[in-house]
Amino acid sequence: MNSRERVLKLFKKEAIDRVPCFSGMGNITETGINELGYKFAGIHLDAKQMAATAATTYKLFGFECGVVPVDLCVEAEAMGCVINVYPHAEGILYPTIKEKLIHNEAEMDTIKIPDGFSEKGRLPLMREAIKLLKADIGNDVAVGSYVLGPFTLAGQIMELNDLLKLSFKKADKVAKLLDLCADAIILTAKEFEKAGVDYITVREMGATSDVLSPRVFKNLIMPPLQKVIKAISCHTVLHICGKTNDIVTFMMEAGPTAISVEQKNDVAESRKKLGSDALIFGNVDAYNVLVSGSEDLVRSTVRKCIDDGVSAVWPGCDIWPTIPPENMKAMMDEINKYGGKK
Repeated sequence: MNSRERVLKLFKKEAIDRVPCFSGMGNITETGINELGYKFAGIHLDAKQMAATAATTYKLFGFECGVVPVDLCVEAEAMGCVINVYPHAEGILYPTIKEKLIHNEAEMDTIKIPDGFSEKGRLPLMREAIKLLKADIGNDVAVGSYVLGPFTLAGQIMELNDLLKLSFKKADKVAKLLDLCADAIILTAKEFEKAGVDYITVREMGATSDVLSPRVFKNLIMPPLQKVIKAISCHTVLHICGKTNDIVTFMMEAGPTAISVEQKNDVAESRKKLGSDALIFGNVDAYNVLVSGSEDLVRSTVRKCIDDGVSAVWPGCDIWPTIPPENMKAMMDEINKYGGKK
């Protein structure tokens, strides 16, 4: 079976020949950017460059997916935030939010989703990039995209510290905002589905149990997350950063096809909690192993992930583009050697 068949069968919990290695988050590389003669800054504003760059991670290394977008500002921009894409920057500089939508607590009650949301910001560009990526490599690999989780999006359109404080002091007010953010995320996901994605990762990075208790997660974060995931028709992956062992059962209860965890999660423990049937993706350290580690460390990490019980070897976050090509090759080589031994 090819990579596309392997990944889609995995999502359906059908038999596959080996553990796949793919991602639902950013995984473009400088190697791929340079191969095409592009600059990192340019790909955020050009659908053809974005799609072509995303395809190189598969074409050069055999990584088993293609994923766009590249940055985390798509929904916030469509909602009206001013972003800076640093169009003339050299090197790796991701877009950032220049101007928040909510500047104080009172403004939380006045925010609305703009009319014509699906045509705002770079949403049309993302639709085009997905279609181009599908046309290029969609017969060979599954094509994915990602949206933010409601709490993470709320932490972009207002100050995250204020949001965290209000989550404890005025949970009802925050819940109302999260419900609005969920609606915007659903609209975004629907546009990605129309463009043809095979799976969508919901990235609720801001709701890590490093900063929020399991009780707050269940009572405040879960309802809007469930709303988003239920509204998405394609396969879904719920990703949360940090120490997630205390909330993995809640993550599955949110209703995704699979969950994604990073290196702070003890996968062997999560596997015991969730049972053999649950799809758990992880948990390679995307920077300290893939970018800064040796080839031997990459290989041993891949083996440990498989031994601990992951359903797919999957970087715990966006792969930083400066990843050495030797490390990408080592990861995929080890998957092919060891991935069928699970």
